[in-house]
Amino acid sequence: MTSPAARRRGRGVGLRPRLTLVATAVVAVVSALLLWLGWMLVGGVVGAVPALPAGTMVRVGDVVVPAEEVSEAVAAAARRQVLTAGLIAFPLVVAAGGVVSWVLVGRVLGPLHAVTATARRLTVESLDTRTNLRDARGEVAELAAGFDAMLDRLQAAFDAQRRFVANASHELRTPLSVLRTEVDVTLSDPAADEAELRRMAEVVRDATRRADDLIAGLLLLARTEAAELASTAPVDLAEVLVPALAAVRHEADRRGLRIQVQSGSAVCLGDAVLLERVAGNLLENAVRHNVPGGWVRVRTGVHEGCAELEVSSSGAVIPGEKVTELFEPFRRGPVARTAAVPGSGLGLSIVRAVAKAHGGVARAEPVDGGGLTVRVHLPAVTPRHDRSARDEADRADQPPRTDQLRA
Repeated sequence: MTSPAARRRGRGVGLRPRLTLVATAVVAVVSALLLWLGWMLVGGVVGAVPALPAGTMVRVGDVVVPAEEVSEAVAAAARRQVLTAGLIAFPLVVAAGGVVSWVLVGRVLGPLHAVTATARRLTVESLDTRTNLRDARGEVAELAAGFDAMLDRLQAAFDAQRRFVANASHELRTPLSVLRTEVDVTLSDPAADEAELRRMAEVVRDATRRADDLIAGLLLLARTEAAELASTAPVDLAEVLVPALAAVRHEADRRGLRIQVQSGSAVCLGDAVLLERVAGNLLENAVRHNVPGGWVRVRTGVHEGCAELEVSSSGAVIPGEKVTELFEPFRRGPVARTAAVPGSGLGLSIVRAVAKAHGGVARAEPVDGGGLTVRVHLPAVTPRHDRSARDEADRADQPPRTDQLRA
C-alpha cells in the first residue's frame, strides 16, 4: 500500500503554493515596472526645468556648479532618491503581496479542501456525509452542490443495490431451503418408497425450475440495465404480441379469463426479442395475478408520436401510492406468491429496464374496482424511416456482389 508521504511526493507542489508564487511574481514584476517608470519620469521632469542664464553659479547642496549643469545634477539626485526609496519599498511590497496572496488563495481553496476531505472520508457505510458548504459562492458553490448531488445519487444507487442483493438472496434461499428440506426428510425416512421418492423429485424439480427462472430474470435485468442495445430494427408491437398471447392462452382459458385484443400497428426501433419479453411479462402478470373469471384487455397503437402497448386486467385492489413500487425488483403487490401464483417478482422491473433501454417509459395505474393497467411508450418510427431501416436490414442479409468480393 502506498504511504501518505509517497502520495504527497507523487502529487508534487500543491495548488496554493503555486498560485501564491504566481501572484507574488506578478506583484514583483508590476512593482519593478512602476519603479522603472518612476525613475524615468522623475529624470525627465527635472530635466525639463527651464535653464538659468549661462555663467550663473548655483549651489546644489554643498556643491557650487554652473547653471548649465544644474538640470543634470538635480535629475541625477532625484533618480537616486527614487531608486533608494524604491529599493526599500520593493521587497516590502513583494513580501506583502506574497502574504496577502497566500491568505486569499487559502480562503478560495478552503472549500475545495473541504470537498477533498469529504471525499477521503467516504466509505460505503458513510455515503450520507455531505460537504455542507453554506458560505461558498460562485463556481466553488456549484462544485460543492454538484459533489453533494453526486453523493445523493451514489447513496440511492448503493441503497437500491443493497435492497436488490438482500431480496435476491432471500428469493434464492427459498428454493434452496425447499430442496434441502425435501432431501433431508426423504433421506431420514428409511421406509421411503417409490411414490415418496417421486413426490420428492417433483418438489425438487419445481424448486430448481423456480431458481432457474429467478436467475434467468436477474441476468436479463442486469444485462438490460447495464448495456445499450446491440442491434435495432423496426419492430411492430402488434406482431410481438402474437406469441405472447399464445403463451398465456391455455392458462387464461383454464382460469376462465376473457381476453380482449385491440391490435393496431405500432412500429418502433428496437430489439424484437426484448420487446417480446416485455409483452410476455405484462400478459403473464395480467393472467397470473387476475381473479377467476376476470378479464384482460390488450391494446397496441400509436399515441402522440409514441408506439404504445397497454395491458389492463382485473385483480386485487392496489392502492395508488403502491403502484410505483411494483416496478422495483421482487415486488408483487397485495397478492402473496403461492404455488398457484408463480413468478420471481422481476416482471415489471424487466419491463421498465427494457423500455428505458429503448428510450421509452413504462407507467402503471390502478383500475377502479381492482386490477392494474400498464402502459409502455416507445419512440415511434415514421413510415419513411421504417422503409429505410428495413431496406438497410435487407441489404445486410443479402450476400455480397461479385464486384464487392473482388474489391
